[in-house]
Amino acid sequence: MFVIISYDIGENRVAKVHKVLKQYLQWTQNSVFEGEITEGKLKQCLGDLMPIINKNEDSVYVYKVSNPRNIKKFVYGIEKDFEEMFL
Repeated sequence: MFVIISYDIGENRVAKVHKVLKQYLQWTQNSVFEGEITEGKLKQCLGDLMPIINKNEDSVYVYKVSNPRNIKKFVYGIEKDFEEMFL
């Protein structure tokens, strides 16, 4: 399945959340990751995130897409490639 995960996390936890998500998905925007993932890997990813986030302050949004062919992605302006920016 294809997922998009966005988050709004307290500053002191952002790096930890980013590090976990980068193990599972592609970083596409400052607080957005996306990519193909199995249900099992998604559960593992979320299990890795839960001890990090503060449920009273933070937000993590997971959008599951059963058929990614139904998604049309439009980028207005420059499409960032974060992997190349930091190499």
